[in-house]
Amino acid sequence: MSKFTYEYPRPALGTDMLLFSKQPDNVYILLIQRKNTPFKDFWAFPGGFVEEGESCEQAVLRELKEETGLEHSNLFQIGAFSDPERDPRGWIVTVAFAAWVNMKETKPIAGDDAKNVKWFSLDKMPPLAFDHAIILNKAISVFVDANTRS
Repeated sequence: MSKFTYEYPRPALGTDMLLFSKQPDNVYILLIQRKNTPFKDFWAFPGGFVEEGESCEQAVLRELKEETGLEHSNLFQIGAFSDPERDPRGWIVTVAFAAWVNMKETKPIAGDDAKNVKWFSLDKMPPLAFDHAIILNKAISVFVDANTRS
């Protein structure tokens, strides 16, 4: 049983991980294909709900490992996304993080609720689940562009 009680309704808290890789031809991002509803079969960022007693940073790293088999530690917080309509399951605020890796040194494997995992070039993106296109656009402006200028 939770030790907290609140008088006012509150959202659930989630996290999303945007894992980028700069290659000679383009910048790539790692996406998972969702195994379950909502947005079954759509591509999305690895992520999920923050568990009780867990920080957002701990949750996003746990979800990354569960869904892709990858471990990482150097995180940059992109921001919080709180549109009450962003997830059809209910009011879920997500905190998005980004990091750089060398995709040629990774071997992601789909696990947990991921049906598939794949690197996508930023100029050939599939339709994304939830509000992930909005999150990606912000990540490009505050993280990717700032780290890829020549």
